[in-house]
Amino acid sequence: MPFLLFLAVLGGVALAVQAPLNAALARSISSPVAAAALSFGGGVLILTAITLVSTGTAPLVAATRVPFWQLLGGALGAFYVWAVVTAVPSLGVVTVIAALILGQVTAALLLDATGAFGLAVQAITWQRLLAVGLVTAGLVLSRV
Repeated sequence: MPFLLFLAVLGGVALAVQAPLNAALARSISSPVAAAALSFGGGVLILTAITLVSTGTAPLVAATRVPFWQLLGGALGAFYVWAVVTAVPSLGVVTVIAALILGQVTAALLLDATGAFGLAVQAITWQRLLAVGLVTAGLVLSRV
């Protein structure tokens, strides 16, 4: 468990660093959409290479047989990158990341409560609602 928490924290660091990098790219090429596409392109190349080296083509072939909705994560990721690239120059990294976290914990609360996509159901508790409230407060404070 500690390793997974550490990995998640590093993922958060990567998202925070990715935001201004992609915003700088968007400024340099004068297009947030193209910057998002280039960002995703680099990610696709790296992840495809890692997949091929570690497991071969079997997972990629298996992906041709999954339900369409399971492949929508890439579209959501593309939207995320575009939204960040567009918002960071005006709002700043702290506010954008706070807003992203608010969106994530709100959606996560609902996904857990409904058991969406095969997740184990997790009740909406006062502690979880307080967590959402604290993230909301952090977002508000980031703009004061």
